[in-house]
Amino acid sequence: MSGTILVVDDSAMMRKVILRTLKMAGLEFDRVLEAGNGQEALACLRMNKIELIMCDINMPVMTGLQLLQQIKEENLAVGVPIVMVTTESSESQVHQAILSGARGYIRKPFSIEHIVNNVKPLLTA
Repeated sequence: MSGTILVVDDSAMMRKVILRTLKMAGLEFDRVLEAGNGQEALACLRMNKIELIMCDINMPVMTGLQLLQQIKEENLAVGVPIVMVTTESSESQVHQAILSGARGYIRKPFSIEHIVNNVKPLLTA
C-alpha cells in the first residue's frame, strides 16, 4: 500500500507491535511516522500527508482524545481514517473517540484478525 502511516503511542515497543501486526495483515506503507504523544503527532500531521493514523488513547502530554479534538479544530487529516488502539474498555471512551472523529477502535492485545476486520476495510473504502 502506498502512502504514509502515523503511529501514535507513548510506548516505542507498542508502536513496533502495531507496525508488525499491520504488516502481517498485509498492510505495508511506503513511509512510517511515529509519535510518542498527541503533540508530536500534530507536528507530523501539519507537515505530512497521512493515509492512516493508529493512535493510543492514554498518553502523557496530549492524550489520543485531545489529539482527535485538535485534529478536528485545525481541520487536519480530513478524510483520513483514525483508528484508536488502547487498553481502555470503557464504553464512554469508545463513544467519545467515535464522536471526536475516530473511524475505528481496537483493544490491546489485538490480533492480525482485528487489523484485517477493523482497519483494512477503512483503507479500501
